[in-house]
Amino acid sequence: MAEETGADVKAMSFEQALAELETIVSKLESGQAPLQESIAIYERGEALKKHCEALLKTAEARIEKITLSRDGVATGTEPLDS
Repeated sequence: MAEETGADVKAMSFEQALAELETIVSKLESGQAPLQESIAIYERGEALKKHCEALLKTAEARIEKITLSRDGVATGTEPLDS
């Protein structure tokens, strides 16, 4: 996926944000970006990381586990981390 440098981070899907974050990490690790660009993309990377963490936290809150009776019949659901 192409980097969407100007895209609003909050409007990005998890997959889009993660792909751009991976691109930023690659650029920073390569050491090829000038200092000012490195600082700017690092800051964007921080915003992308926070966005991904928030999306994951929301997804985790929605995950439920299925409860079963002694004979293995589904009886309902409960929060994953109860």
